[in-house]
Amino acid sequence: MSERGDAGTRPGGGPRVVGVIPARLAATRLPNKPLLEIAGSPMIEWVWRRALAARRLDDLYIATPDRAVLDAVGAFGGKAIMTSDRHRSGTDRIAEAARNIPCDIVVNVQGDEPLLDPGYVDRAAEALLDDPALEMASLMCPCPTEEVDNPATVKVVCALNGDALYFSRFGVPFRRSDRETVVPMQHIGLYAYRREFLFRFAALPPTPLERAESLEQMRVLEHGHRIRLVAVPRAPLSVDTPEDLKKVRRILAGPHG
Repeated sequence: MSERGDAGTRPGGGPRVVGVIPARLAATRLPNKPLLEIAGSPMIEWVWRRALAARRLDDLYIATPDRAVLDAVGAFGGKAIMTSDRHRSGTDRIAEAARNIPCDIVVNVQGDEPLLDPGYVDRAAEALLDDPALEMASLMCPCPTEEVDNPATVKVVCALNGDALYFSRFGVPFRRSDRETVVPMQHIGLYAYRREFLFRFAALPPTPLERAESLEQMRVLEHGHRIRLVAVPRAPLSVDTPEDLKKVRRILAGPHG
């Protein structure tokens, strides 16, 4: 590949949409997470195959700093791009990979969601395809009651047009009584970006609210940019703990895995 790919339209016209899955072995709670075996295949392969079924993607890549992941991806026939091992976040890793991919829109697919609904990838991409003025989009769903006060579950508050107003680990919005009709919404960390905006986002300095909440997407809002949130029914199960891994293994080992 060339050092820097150029944006380009897809065959037959229209913006070219690619998915990029960041994957690294150095996870704190689950070391070697991308290569953990689930029903005979590494987790990253399950994520790859789910994302590959998305109708809106013209191509799909895995971005990794690890040779073992690169080799595993090659073994199941996927496409991988080696990236630096010094990135602070998956966004930075995706931005590096995207410089080598001709495209217009980049979808950030989380590498620890082997039960991902491919339609969710389409919904995020379609937000940008339908509105040329949008630079970034993401997903949300109704927040389960038991997760409203869980700081590991990120909540989002939106304007009437669906643009994010604030992301928080706290249970926002505050409910003054049981008669309140506002449904707390859970943020789902799947993003779609205009390619050039992705580069701008990755280059922006961290911001006070980003640091306070430990939420990278706050940087976008604090610098005055918009994020459109698209509602979907529920959040995909992400594999963050050994218990999550056991649950996913049971599901995917079944007759319909």
